[in-house]
Amino acid sequence: METQKNDQHTIDLGKVFRTLWSQKKRFIKVWVWTFVLSCIWILPQPRYYTSDVKLAPEMSGESAGGGLASIASSFGFDLGGMGGQDAIYPELYPELFESPEFIVGLYSIRVKTKDGDLSTDYFTYMKQHQKENPLTFPFRWVMKKVKLLFEEQDATPRATGGNDINPFLMNRKDYGLMETVMRLITCAVDKKTSVVTITVKDQDALISATMADSVKQHLQDFIIRYRTSKVAEDLMHYEEMRDSAEHEYDVAMAAYSRFCDAHKNTILQSMQSERDKLENDLIMKQNSLTAMETQLQATKVKLQEKTPAFTTLKSAIVPVKPSAPKRMLFVLMMLVLVSIGYACMLCREEIFGIHK
Repeated sequence: METQKNDQHTIDLGKVFRTLWSQKKRFIKVWVWTFVLSCIWILPQPRYYTSDVKLAPEMSGESAGGGLASIASSFGFDLGGMGGQDAIYPELYPELFESPEFIVGLYSIRVKTKDGDLSTDYFTYMKQHQKENPLTFPFRWVMKKVKLLFEEQDATPRATGGNDINPFLMNRKDYGLMETVMRLITCAVDKKTSVVTITVKDQDALISATMADSVKQHLQDFIIRYRTSKVAEDLMHYEEMRDSAEHEYDVAMAAYSRFCDAHKNTILQSMQSERDKLENDLIMKQNSLTAMETQLQATKVKLQEKTPAFTTLKSAIVPVKPSAPKRMLFVLMMLVLVSIGYACMLCREEIFGIHK
């Protein structure tokens, strides 16, 4: 029992406090150096601005499962796309932001910096005008050289513009750029309310807001094309059929008019039979044209019904303050960590029982 008591280590808080207090001058020096080095590191770091957009998409489908899905969502349960007939429902929107075709489609968006010094497309901006901490240049140079030793040479030609990129076959650097854009542009969906939040982080405040609004429009256009693709094809088909029926009607009308003008005073039965035949053909062409016109108008109405509506709950605004990095918080955290580490080193005998 006596041996077990001797093995138990107790921390004398009073001794710890006296040891730390006796080293207060050293603490001040450590704090000063930590503050200076932290500022030297964090101040050159490029700052990022965040802008977000919130919108509520119109839910399609009127199946019986829609009511059940709404009730289930109020209790926090998600029944997926049960309430609608869409293969792409709001819960799948974030997956679109991981699609190369969707990301590459953003490269042609025109952007302009807040100071007005740069106006170009998003691809060129991300490729050539990104700021980096100059202090990290030696590390990036070394890492680049090391990667070249182990990476195989990429024979795929690198794109010179956003429109030149083939999402199916990309150069390694273009693929890396796409991954960077995916990290900066994100989409989240509230499973209970189906509210879609698009967030864009960028080094320029105006470009951040511009891209947030443009990505929202790009997403809306993508969903509209998906929802209306079948009806749009039907509309083109009926327009072609209507034009064909109209042409046939015009031909039949011209033939009937010429025959009537040429045989105005003729009373022969054969001529009357021919006129009746042309007249019946004209009526058939007219009925066909009327039917195609009716179907065309009905398809236009259906296209309008299929076109989804998006309600913007929060519009993009140019952020006033940067969202990252938090410089003061970084310096404070470094001071706290260094203080804890230095205190543990000074009091390792009292705390851990380790002799100096």
